[in-house]
Amino acid sequence: MQPNALLDALLDEAGFSHAGLATRVNLAGRARGLTLRYEHTAVARWLKGQRPRGQVPYLLCEVFAARLNRALTPADIGLGPDGGANGPPGSTLAGFVERATALWRSDEQQRSHIIDAPAVIGTPAVMPVWEWENPPEDADVSRSGQTGVRPADIATLRAARAHYELMYRRAGGIATRARIVGFLNTEAAPLLRGSYDDDLGRQLHRATGGLVAVAGICAYDSDAHGLAQRYFHQALRLAKASGDRGLGAYVIALLVNQSLFLSEHRQAVAFAEAALRAAGGRITPALASDLHAMQAKAYAHLGDGAAALRCVRRAEGEAERISRGSEPDETGYVQPGLVNVQVAEALLSLGDLVAAREHATAAVGSPAHDRGRVHRLAMLCQIELRQGEADGAASTAVEMTERVRGMESQRLRDRLRLVREHLMASGSASAAEAAELIDGALRVPL
Repeated sequence: MQPNALLDALLDEAGFSHAGLATRVNLAGRARGLTLRYEHTAVARWLKGQRPRGQVPYLLCEVFAARLNRALTPADIGLGPDGGANGPPGSTLAGFVERATALWRSDEQQRSHIIDAPAVIGTPAVMPVWEWENPPEDADVSRSGQTGVRPADIATLRAARAHYELMYRRAGGIATRARIVGFLNTEAAPLLRGSYDDDLGRQLHRATGGLVAVAGICAYDSDAHGLAQRYFHQALRLAKASGDRGLGAYVIALLVNQSLFLSEHRQAVAFAEAALRAAGGRITPALASDLHAMQAKAYAHLGDGAAALRCVRRAEGEAERISRGSEPDETGYVQPGLVNVQVAEALLSLGDLVAAREHATAAVGSPAHDRGRVHRLAMLCQIELRQGEADGAASTAVEMTERVRGMESQRLRDRLRLVREHLMASGSASAAEAAELIDGALRVPL
């Protein structure tokens, strides 16, 4: 069950309170001979994704149409055959745009039913990936609207993606999310509803897809997993409209990473396979290496050591082929040492501490932005503790804690807490001092 951002947007546009909408639905039902007793709590449930029974979706359309002076269908209020992130199979691209922009608006307004929604699992989680991989394709994405889209607008969107990605790396997703969501609402939404031919439209959808993916990363980093998943699904639909299979594979890599975090390991393997299969020659060595490395982590968690090691070899082989001049902007996160730290985690899960230490040390010794370095140091610290080297782990933890200062990230806080827990369990005096330093960092509110 996913939150209904379209209904939320219409409620705001009409100026109805929850109680006011419930009363109007009851009155509309009475005019049809129905006895309805809805209250504000029912409207809150509809906003969270519950579908009202019987004729109520049509009564809601009637109530909104009377206030807004335009005809509405159940699909227009998020109560069509499928109210998912991408809409029902065969739904129009224009309909998707309205659902997507409604979500951005609800996020910017901090709607709790949007921000606190859990990630979906099972078929609703898999369908957006299946729809991206399979026909039909978008034959023509041109649109006629009030705002004329220019090539300069596309350049602005691309520059914004790079800007917010850098901000995320330096300051964290919590600090960055409000900024990028505000930009999506004020700049990207009017362009998507504007006028453009097919060629410019594909560039527009690609540039917007890159931005939406970063919004999803920031939501993930803020621990808003249902919201992050919806942003990733949106970015995947935008990638399909752009015709860029490589961008779609990048978005799926983000879904793979989230699946690993949520312990959906079989889903992570399947998603990575879909990206590698469907993108084909459009997938770059950097992205392929990351996908294989994440598959290795998933297989390791599933206890399949042979499959994990096969994926490790593939990841290492692809990493050797990376050429920075031929990679798109989105794969810039695959920096030297990233595959090493991914492989280290897989080997640690398999119990091979010596090989894991070798990869973690190589990762820490490679250049990386501060955020990536924090993760690498945390992995090395964990391995050092497992090997009984508490003093070395304490020194690593101190550097990690210094690096994290100034960043607002729930994921990095998770890392700090886990390292602190392991340090305290070691019984070492130097480890206890490092743990106390981490306590100081954790006391600063996000």
